[in-house]
Amino acid sequence: MKAIALFSGGLDSTLAMKMIINQGIEVLAININMGFGSTKDRLEHMQNQCDQVGAELKIIDIQSEFLQDVLFNPKHGYGKNFNPCIDCHAKMFAVAKRVMEEEGASFLISGEVMGQRPMSQNKDAMQTVLNESNCDGLLLRPMSALRLVPTIAEEKGWVDRDKLEGITGRSRERQLQMVKEIGLENFESPGGGCLLTDANFAKKMFDFIKHDKFEVKDIPIMKFGRHFRLKDGAKLIVGRNKEENAYLQDIDNDKFYHIRTVGIPGPHAMLSKNATKDDKELAAKIILTYCKTSVQNSYTLSFDGEELSASPLESRAEIKPFTIL
Repeated sequence: MKAIALFSGGLDSTLAMKMIINQGIEVLAININMGFGSTKDRLEHMQNQCDQVGAELKIIDIQSEFLQDVLFNPKHGYGKNFNPCIDCHAKMFAVAKRVMEEEGASFLISGEVMGQRPMSQNKDAMQTVLNESNCDGLLLRPMSALRLVPTIAEEKGWVDRDKLEGITGRSRERQLQMVKEIGLENFESPGGGCLLTDANFAKKMFDFIKHDKFEVKDIPIMKFGRHFRLKDGAKLIVGRNKEENAYLQDIDNDKFYHIRTVGIPGPHAMLSKNATKDDKELAAKIILTYCKTSVQNSYTLSFDGEELSASPLESRAEIKPFTIL
């Protein structure tokens, strides 16, 4: 007997897997990458959690499919920000079902807890997700199973329902008790995880789609840096620190110039390649304003090898009209 687990790397999904593994069932944990997860690489953490409970880990990349099918036209709308939670969950379950069939597994599991998140984990939303993904009966939610209708796995006796949980709401008391019982280490504290639920990230997304077609290759540039929309419509991103500069300079996106200061320390920046001459000059001034420079002097910047000289603005207050975030 084999089950496919939708695995976020969080505590609830880890505990859900452990409950099923304890019943002698093989579990393949799939982490579905839609592109908008944490800005940090969590692979090592996820592998550690799977190793502790005895599950195999597999990463499934659906970034292109997610943009095409879900993000910009969600059937059930957005949450508070740019988050199409119900449609997103339905897509994940549909993908998991696909993997289930490919792997010859018998059912699906997830770590969802009823009532933990008001939009996507109330009873109606949880049922809607099952209907939309054609997973009704196939998806077992071990953390809240005793409060939900029995699934095929329970009805057929593959899983002992009496060994599942009936957790509801946002309290973590029972989960932390379970952690002690199984000796789980280095688990994550609860948190958002999805950038689409973040109000600041949503601002950047709404601005981007107002001016350009959003593609998979555009996802990385949204995750770091100060973001600006210049006078003639060009997008400018300026790194805030050494870590962000290193991240930005490794991005390969043919829509953008990479900009570096010449002869002086400065942030790494990116600018739309369709920028007008005026926007290029403004971008140079903004970048130099974040350097140790003087308005009386002129400095050189390289736009992918093309050099441009400029002076900084009088103050950062002049940048404010162009600031997205």
